[in-house]
Amino acid sequence: MSKIPSQLRTSIGALLVLTGLGSGTYYVDQAATAEAQQNQYIQAVAADPDMPDGMRIAMVMAAFYESSNRHIGAPYVDKVGKGQPLTVCNGLTGKDVIAGKWYSPAECFRLEKKRYVQYEQIAKRSLNYWGSYNPFQQATFYDFLHNKGDGNFQTSTMRRDANAGNWAKACRENVRWNKGTVDGMSVVLPGLKIRGDANAELCEWGLSWPG
Repeated sequence: MSKIPSQLRTSIGALLVLTGLGSGTYYVDQAATAEAQQNQYIQAVAADPDMPDGMRIAMVMAAFYESSNRHIGAPYVDKVGKGQPLTVCNGLTGKDVIAGKWYSPAECFRLEKKRYVQYEQIAKRSLNYWGSYNPFQQATFYDFLHNKGDGNFQTSTMRRDANAGNWAKACRENVRWNKGTVDGMSVVLPGLKIRGDANAELCEWGLSWPG
C-alpha cells in the first residue's frame, strides 16, 4: 500500500499535467487534471521557465507538507519546530520572515524559489552524482534540505549512501527522520512520519524513472 497521501499524489499529478513531466505517464487521473485547473500555486510552479523539474516537484511537496496547499501569509510561531521559529508561506523561516508582515502568494513564491536555488547549490557541491539524479530523486533531497537543514544533511547517512552510489538505501533513509522534541523528549511526530514515509516512496519512484 502506498505511503504517499492521496492529496499529495493528486498535486504531483497536477504538476505532471501542466508540465508533461515524465512524458505524462506518471500518476495522472481526473482528480489531478481538476487540481491542475484550479491550484494557482502549482500553476505558478509549472509556469516558471527557469526551474528544474526536481525543484518544481519539491515545491509542490512542501506546499502539501507545510500548509496543506493553503496560502499562509501571516507569520506564526512553529511550536513543533526546533527553536519554535517564526514561520510563513510553505515552511519559510529565517531573516526573510518578519513578524506582523503579510506575505502575498507572489512574495511567498519568490522567497521560496530563492531558498530552493540555495538548496540546489548545496546539493550540487555535496552530492557526487547530483547531475545523474532524476527529478523525483532530486526532489526528495531538496525537501530534506528544506525541512531538516544543511547541517543535518551533511552528516546524514542518506548523503553518505548517495555518495557511495547506493540509491535505494539513500531513499529509504527518509523514514528515519520522523522525530522531534516535545517536552524535552524525542518522539515520533505524525507529520514527520508521513513526510518521511512518503518521501522514501517518492524517491523510489525515481529509481524506475524512464531514461
